[in-house]
Amino acid sequence: MEYTITLIPGDGIGPEVTEAAARVVKAAGVSVRWERVEAGASAIPKHGTTLPDAVLESITRNRVALKGPLTTPIGAGFASVNVALRKALDLYVSLRPVRSLPGIKTRHSGVDLVIVRENTEGLYSGREHSVTPGVVECLRIITRRASERIARFAFDYARHEGRRKVTLLHKASIMKMSDGLFLETCHRVSRQYPFVECQEMLIDNAAMQLVLDPSRFDLLLMENLFGDLISDLCAGLVGGLGVVPGANIGDQCAVFEAVHGSAPDIAGRGVANPTALVLSAALMLRHMGEREAAAAIVSAVDRVLAKGAQVTADLGGRATTAGMTEAIIDSLGAPVESAVS
Repeated sequence: MEYTITLIPGDGIGPEVTEAAARVVKAAGVSVRWERVEAGASAIPKHGTTLPDAVLESITRNRVALKGPLTTPIGAGFASVNVALRKALDLYVSLRPVRSLPGIKTRHSGVDLVIVRENTEGLYSGREHSVTPGVVECLRIITRRASERIARFAFDYARHEGRRKVTLLHKASIMKMSDGLFLETCHRVSRQYPFVECQEMLIDNAAMQLVLDPSRFDLLLMENLFGDLISDLCAGLVGGLGVVPGANIGDQCAVFEAVHGSAPDIAGRGVANPTALVLSAALMLRHMGEREAAAAIVSAVDRVLAKGAQVTADLGGRATTAGMTEAIIDSLGAPVESAVS
């Protein structure tokens, strides 16, 4: 069958890495008609906004999107386009699988964990105001509804993907009511999943334990701000944002993305690392049920990274974006050795 998927090329290096990901998906044997729409800074000259209605209409219609990095102009009155996209489509799950990759030397080996972050409330609800000159108040919103649905997603994911332990990260020792509600709700949901262990840990201790020994964790579940910080920390355990896939998922739609920036300083030079978006495309295919193609892509990326001969400069090589993409495509014919986490 042929899928219709929304493609948002993005800003900076976005068009280069999205083109790489689209080529790899095609080479993996998945037939896709890409519906290209503009968002981010590149959309402003034509549409006068960073998030045109056509983008939301396309994603709502197709249910799935692959997105390059977007730039929100600073000081120009535009709200974060990424946050606006999540709110408009109610993409309440931020999913970030993190695993060690062959050929990338880091302090820890064998890292294999998943971060599930609530994506719609907490301090990122955007509810702040000036109480009096020199004093700003910001509201941290935690609701039972949002806590329950993110917990249900996390435990469903753990059950279907073979994860055996969910760790709830919180600061209920200080924020007794808000994080208390989050914990109570998650524990109540966990009782419906008796074969998945549920434990909790203070966020500051968890940050330290992740740096000391990430192998003790399996799936981490937390609210918005904590998830923003911990997901980037975990990316640092395996080589950085350039090698980690990401997704924003709701009940109706899902947007898959590289979580790194648009890197305007190297845009157009053909040297951008496509790994993160290629792996995000594999995560997307897995979400769509194309698990065999997803696993083949991940195996191909692993082989290219392990050899190290055709990787971009940030990974220690000299390959161009196109060169590394070709190497991944060439490697797709080999037997599958690993699967998307």
